[in-house]
Amino acid sequence: MTDQLVRPAWAQADSLLQRYYDTEWGVPVTHERGVFERVCLEGFQAGLSWRTILAKREAFRKVFAHFDPEAVAQFTEDDVERLAHDSRIIRHRGKIRAAIANAQVTLALRERAAAGEASLQGFTVDRVRTNDVEPAGTLDVDAGLPALIWGFRPAATPCPASLEEIPTQDATSAALALELKKQGVKFIGPTSAYALMEAIGLIDTHLVDSHRRGISGIYRD
Repeated sequence: MTDQLVRPAWAQADSLLQRYYDTEWGVPVTHERGVFERVCLEGFQAGLSWRTILAKREAFRKVFAHFDPEAVAQFTEDDVERLAHDSRIIRHRGKIRAAIANAQVTLALRERAAAGEASLQGFTVDRVRTNDVEPAGTLDVDAGLPALIWGFRPAATPCPASLEEIPTQDATSAALALELKKQGVKFIGPTSAYALMEAIGLIDTHLVDSHRRGISGIYRD
């Protein structure tokens, strides 16, 4: 790239992917709607490129009520058929039904958290820095689905010097996928769970010489 910044090859493919890498990928997402959106988009991405999902992201947001889980949970089979004929998104009935099911799971987890279930309570995560010098306070993790997923944050994050050192899954992502499946989440496996963990800042797999390394602010390398 003309700016000479270090990025993985996938983030240099075009301007859309570069912008996503430079502004969003790995930035912590801890609120319910944002986590729900990313769980759904990881499901839609199965078997496809992430670039395809990014190009359709605004359309996904529009047709899925900006990923409001309360609205999506009310979708019916008529909505499934309507969306299955909408060329702006991925027209896969199984993935569309999965997004609806995942909205229902999100609401159920919220209700269980409100009823006092300990493992689903919101919490804070210390941010050790936003850069190499300044501390960054804390992150507030919403109760329910975000608390469940962020509860799997490992004690340490990978420190890859090359793309070859970045795994596509690990024991934590396998355990997270298993737990999400147990709760009823659809289209999730160890690989998609790992990609989710990377995307929402649960782990930091930016290369050690990348300008985005440490952007989550929750690990000391």
